[in-house]
Amino acid sequence: MHQALATLMLLVASAAPAADSPTQAIQTRVDRAMQVLNDSSLKGSGHTAERRARVRKIADEIFDFAEMGRRALGPHWSSLAAGDRERYVGLFADLLDRAYFERIDQYEGEKVRYLEPRIEGEQATVPTRVITPRGTELPVDYRMHRAQGRWQVYDVIIEGVSLVSNYRSQFDRIVRTASVDELLKRMEAQVAGQASPRGEPKPRGAARN
Repeated sequence: MHQALATLMLLVASAAPAADSPTQAIQTRVDRAMQVLNDSSLKGSGHTAERRARVRKIADEIFDFAEMGRRALGPHWSSLAAGDRERYVGLFADLLDRAYFERIDQYEGEKVRYLEPRIEGEQATVPTRVITPRGTELPVDYRMHRAQGRWQVYDVIIEGVSLVSNYRSQFDRIVRTASVDELLKRMEAQVAGQASPRGEPKPRGAARN
């Protein structure tokens, strides 16, 4: 699962979508990310931090982390104070960065085939098929909405599993058995790379290779 999501910013599109479409919004960032990854001056372990930072900056343009975080927290979102919401969204974005985007160095030439997007007003789903070097096809769908005049991703469905729903079930369990504050503490510990308490939020499939 993590391999497919990490490939979001690394894939080569097979068709040119219409301008100002949700598919175009994704492909534009993919092309820019590919430029970063193919930049000879950024190759090697000595440039890992800068390479990842540049790709993360591109990801920030296409992912609506605030909306993803709100959906992942579900009904508990309303219990957060304004300051804690900002803190939570920042941690959520960093958590995804730690769990997924750092794996971009494992890119092995995967390609993507874009299927016909389903658009309903300000909502859209862009279905794709990730083609691995072995020829295996993995279904990865991007749920998007038009926010502030541009298309942004608010959920990713990988092999039928919703990223947001997966986090929501884990977050809900932690909040109900402990508290929102405890959830934030566990997220901070995991982002910092420290040993965190049992039950830390982790995306399904994160340990897969």
